[in-house]
Amino acid sequence: MEGYYRVQSGDTLWSLARKFNSTVDELKKVNNLTSNSLSIGQLLKIPESDTTTVEEEVYTVKSGDTLYSIARKYNLTVDEIKKLNNLTSNTLSIGQKLIVKSSEENNNTYTVVKGDSLYAIARKFNTTVDDIKKLNNLTSNNLSIGQVLKIPSEKSNQITYTVKKGDTLYNIARTYNITVDEIKKLNNLISNTLSIGQTLLLPN
Repeated sequence: MEGYYRVQSGDTLWSLARKFNSTVDELKKVNNLTSNSLSIGQLLKIPESDTTTVEEEVYTVKSGDTLYSIARKYNLTVDEIKKLNNLTSNTLSIGQKLIVKSSEENNNTYTVVKGDSLYAIARKFNTTVDDIKKLNNLTSNNLSIGQVLKIPSEKSNQITYTVKKGDTLYNIARTYNITVDEIKKLNNLISNTLSIGQTLLLPN
């Protein structure tokens, strides 16, 4: 299996061969190159070695694709795809290859859909509203459809609990040796009312 790399300013076949634990000859062979010249934005196949894994994924543009539809499919933003592929416009051509996953990306992303709220998204990804707002530099709880949010990595010091019939904040707090206020604060609850099937974050 081969990975792909998008040529950037300053790249040479020699530097790329060193970076990916390959050789200039191997790079030229798998890419059918007749010279050592590279152009910015050029997509190169990278031979997989025993010690190097190229973590970037490549998507081939099909009829009807747009940067927006591809971005949603891979939980990226249009700007992120353009940056990954050194694109200066939103125009795509059928058969064009796009890098759609960067090995440098540590956070998950989520695209807001109709009916979403920060609270619902925080519950979905086992995080808090405050953490999402902090990571995305949000000053309010307002969201817009199509907005892409970075999602913090799941916290290992928290567990989730699904509310069952007869549960109250008080008995859940007693079971996990925490306070009702801690549960309410962690889950951004403004009342003590619970609904069956509701997911709560609890300190581990």
